[in-house]
Amino acid sequence: MGTPMKKCIIWYLVAAMFIIGVAPRVYAGFSPSEGVALSSAERASELEQIQKFLEMKIVRERLRELGLSPDDIQARLNQFSDRQLHQLALKLDDLKVGADEGLIIVLLLLAVVIMVVIYLQATGHQVVVKK
Repeated sequence: MGTPMKKCIIWYLVAAMFIIGVAPRVYAGFSPSEGVALSSAERASELEQIQKFLEMKIVRERLRELGLSPDDIQARLNQFSDRQLHQLALKLDDLKVGADEGLIIVLLLLAVVIMVVIYLQATGHQVVVKK
């Protein structure tokens, strides 16, 4: 295999790995049915899950900034239908409070740079920067 072909394949693989590494994760799951009828135990469980989320300091402070008191929030939760309550409980699982996805991207870029440096060292190339 000739050198130009080898370089082309190497750069193609570098680009492909970069694109694969930066692509967001996608999770598949079941879609809830439209007619959701919760038993009293399920409703209580989902209300408890929502309450735990609302008791988080970040969420509580943000709701207070929006002018909602804990009594207002509880009254609003009690007005939700079973379907609305179920949908809210499902959405809470998808939320990532304080997620550090930026750190993952930085680490991936750092890994690509390290791979390029290793390649350059292995092939004996030198990078010379002139002004």
